[in-house]
Amino acid sequence: MIRVIAIGAILAAVVVGVFLLVAGQEDENAYRVRAIFDNAGFVIPGEDVKISGVKVGKIHSIDVTPDFKAAVVLEITEPGYASWKRDASCIVRPQNLIGERFVECKPTQVRSANAQAPPELAEIKRGPGKGQRLLPVENTTQSVDIDLIGNTMRAPERERLSLILNELGTGLAGRGRDLNDVIRRANPALKETDEVLEILARQNTVLEQLAVNSDTILAPLARDRTRVSGAIRNSSEVAKATAERREALAEDIQTLPEFLDEFEPTMEDLGSLADESTPVLNDLGARAEDINNMVRRLGPFSEAAIPAIDSLGEAAKTGTPAVTDARPVIADLRSLASAIKPVGTNLRDVLESFRDTEGIQRLMDYIFFQTTAINGYDAVGHYLRAGLLVNACTTYAVQPVPGCSANYPKTTATASSGPPVTSEDPVLRATAAAIARALGQQVEAEKQKVQSGLSGAKGGKAPAGAAPTARTRVTPPSASPTTVPPAAGTPAPGPA
Repeated sequence: MIRVIAIGAILAAVVVGVFLLVAGQEDENAYRVRAIFDNAGFVIPGEDVKISGVKVGKIHSIDVTPDFKAAVVLEITEPGYASWKRDASCIVRPQNLIGERFVECKPTQVRSANAQAPPELAEIKRGPGKGQRLLPVENTTQSVDIDLIGNTMRAPERERLSLILNELGTGLAGRGRDLNDVIRRANPALKETDEVLEILARQNTVLEQLAVNSDTILAPLARDRTRVSGAIRNSSEVAKATAERREALAEDIQTLPEFLDEFEPTMEDLGSLADESTPVLNDLGARAEDINNMVRRLGPFSEAAIPAIDSLGEAAKTGTPAVTDARPVIADLRSLASAIKPVGTNLRDVLESFRDTEGIQRLMDYIFFQTTAINGYDAVGHYLRAGLLVNACTTYAVQPVPGCSANYPKTTATASSGPPVTSEDPVLRATAAAIARALGQQVEAEKQKVQSGLSGAKGGKAPAGAAPTARTRVTPPSASPTTVPPAAGTPAPGPA
């Protein structure tokens, strides 16, 4: 029997130990919030913690902070509510008429769907409440209890309230109609106020951003408050100077509309320029990287070009006197350019005429057709009518040449009487004169030489194989008559 009792006691101890161990583990894993209240009267551990009327935990413990605030530790046992944000709030409310309390909380405030959620409640790292989440006193409130309202009926609160009402009645005595109007007007005013508050509630995200942006803007201003104060002082001086010149400013303001009217076309032109420059600027923006590369590479190029620029400066020192000395030549060239300007104008007209009428093409056509007209034509094509002389008569000579049967013209006389007949062909005469001038021959010497030859021919026979001597008498306009034989091999006309 004793053995059975001992075994039962051991089993009971084991069950209690397991229960305490599980309870301790659950207690360690619980989500606790250390909420700071100004006053937590009649709040005791074990009372409920509710969210939207649903019990999610209980009050774990109550403590007093060093600054004499009430620290109420809320233990949240429901997992779905164990994530409180920094905008969470709690209020102590009465649960019934016998004085029981409960804590009603909001883990976070209502916000729009696209608004960013605030961070989690800060965790206490050390000191009282280590490992718990801290809900500051700014996020907690307490409702007014019914017994406090009932205390107004006790002395001395009752007398004090009576004095307040008496004074209020004295102030409103004889103003019933005005009070009635105020009450009637209060309804629309309160309605408008309610609408304003509703609009502000809808714009809470914008207001939050405004506050954040204001803080961002004011922070640099706070850092540079010395400069800001200086700017304010300078603004005061500017305002003072502006006030002193208010008459001139008034005149400027009066002329401002006329100035704006005259300035309007310029602004329109600037607008058009901006519209037309937009594609260019877009292209420049697209090629900005290439332009940056070009600018970066331009630095080494500029450094490499420094010696060339220095050499150009030295050359300029030498070239400046040369250019100065060349001014007379340049002046002569200017005069020549002015003189030949009509020639250039006529040449331009001629060349433009050739271009417009296709003169060069027509000249080539003439040469082509003229050549084909004087040439022969057979079944194969055109051919040139030309004869090739290959004999002793092809070489130019002024005296008979053996082996050449050409006849030189010579003077003859009639059987009876009369002067000798001389060839008077104008073409031969002009040709002989041109050749004589070109060769620098002495006309008189040649004349004597020819006459000597003719005298020998009259006295005897010519050498064998020699052709009879012939001559043509020509008289150039500016020279004495001379006799120039034709080229050997060219048949000469017989005696006249």
